[in-house]
Amino acid sequence: MPAACDSLLDDIEDMVTSHDPTPHERQFARRSIVPRPRKHQLQPAGEELQTDSVIPGTQKVWVRTWGCSHNSSDGEYMAGQLAASGYKITENPSDADLWLLNSCTVKNPAEDHFRNSIKKAQEQNKKVVVAGCVPQAQPRTDYLKDLSIIGVQQIDRVVEVVDEAIKGHSVRLLGQKKEKGKRLGGARLDLPKIRKNPLIEIISVNTGCLNACTYCKTKHARGDLASYPIEELVERARQSFQEGICEIWLTSEDTGAYGRDIGTDLPSLLWELVKEIPEGAMLRLGMTNPPYILEHLEEMVRILQHPRVYGFLHVPVQSASDSVLMDMKREYCCADFRRVIDFLQERVPGITIATDIICGFPGETEEDFEQTMELVRQYRFPSLFINQFYPRPGTPAAKMEQVPAHVKKQRTKELSALFHSYKPYDHKIGERQRVLVTEDSFDSQYYVAHNKFYEQVLVPKKPEFKGKMIEVDIYEAGKHYMKGRPVEDARVFTPSIAQPLQKGQVSGLPQVSLLDRSNKNYFTSVLFNSPYCPLHAIQICVHCQVFFLFWAFLTRRQGRSVFASHCLFTLIASSV
Repeated sequence: MPAACDSLLDDIEDMVTSHDPTPHERQFARRSIVPRPRKHQLQPAGEELQTDSVIPGTQKVWVRTWGCSHNSSDGEYMAGQLAASGYKITENPSDADLWLLNSCTVKNPAEDHFRNSIKKAQEQNKKVVVAGCVPQAQPRTDYLKDLSIIGVQQIDRVVEVVDEAIKGHSVRLLGQKKEKGKRLGGARLDLPKIRKNPLIEIISVNTGCLNACTYCKTKHARGDLASYPIEELVERARQSFQEGICEIWLTSEDTGAYGRDIGTDLPSLLWELVKEIPEGAMLRLGMTNPPYILEHLEEMVRILQHPRVYGFLHVPVQSASDSVLMDMKREYCCADFRRVIDFLQERVPGITIATDIICGFPGETEEDFEQTMELVRQYRFPSLFINQFYPRPGTPAAKMEQVPAHVKKQRTKELSALFHSYKPYDHKIGERQRVLVTEDSFDSQYYVAHNKFYEQVLVPKKPEFKGKMIEVDIYEAGKHYMKGRPVEDARVFTPSIAQPLQKGQVSGLPQVSLLDRSNKNYFTSVLFNSPYCPLHAIQICVHCQVFFLFWAFLTRRQGRSVFASHCLFTLIASSV
């Protein structure tokens, strides 16, 4: 039976074995060595000696993300870790030394954009690292050959991969994170990140799902359900509010399934999170499939009625035909969906229900499609995501008999025309609403705000409104928005949160003022607690700390202010 330490001994390179030469043999070998002249390669005339070296951590990186809010959160985490390690995150792809492309595999067009971006980067001689669901689900795809890959559960190792890619090496990290044989939700939630919007924090409550929908490629990438513990999610929310965010989005492949793998459920998480939301801030729930919300309807109603939770829920139906739903393996019937919507609309008046529909799924008949059209006519969803079916490689639906392309296209047009035939907000003109202002409009002419039901309201672009709750009178309504005029003399309510971070600033690292930095232990604690600080910086910090103590001793004897000593240490350490 092998000893317990055998595996350790295998790693020791200096162990003496019977095959090693004896001292006498080694001495004889030395005498047999014949000196050979070193060959010198002549430098061609007119060619300069190349002295540049590649030092990872000094380059510019452009991060591009496609897809859902979960993917957006992953992209923010990767950008934050790179910035914390010295890389400069740029919004200009032409300035970047490396492109980090974070992909989506839900639909063919998203993958086409991803593939075209890889080609464009290579044409411009950019270094490329790919991430997201496409390379995780199909890493052997031809156009990914020789590219470095960051798996969806390996985003906490993005710095390692980018470092190697900068050097010209190819690295692929695609493994699943496990603890005691159980799959984990993913990377740590306390990693540094750069929020695309400093006022909005996106928190992934779990990764993967419990379903096996026949059309879904994301399942191949994200896998089975793996939830984060409630305490970790609550701590992430608490930290985010300390950094000035005023809106939290909960996201995952299926928010409603949260906790089923760890002995808890979504309402339990939501009630704990609500305790942390300061007045003036809001929480938005992510997508939930009908089967997992049915048993929590009463609790969900109470949560959606809470003043600091948006009265909004995204419940995808995909089709109103039970036959199609069965082929999709959606694990519910249309009656289940109707029950959820009717229950919520009755008890949460004004609630916004968003849903998804796939047009032209394999086997969908005209009768099936008409049932879907009738569902939309009945509920007049204010937010409807219409998707023409695309067969994704490796999915069961790709092997089914397909609906002709022209039929899929025609049905998509018909459903889109129906959706645009009604205006859901006209009856709200003249209302006075309280809205939270969080972002710029696409045309940069307005600020975008949302009311209690997460309906989009455009307001005048005044800096004092950003990140605040204001009262507006609705004077105009479009298909996807309303326009609000701020009420004169109305109080602008500032949420009970810290000052927001600046755009591009790294979250998850200590953010302090100059007076805070006067604490002589600040830089030591930051550097020793940061996993992103190189050893030489720690050594410099220790030297600065010793210098500070010596200087404080001298200034005390000379009657000078010790605060001056603190400021001197701050300047020295800041320059490091």
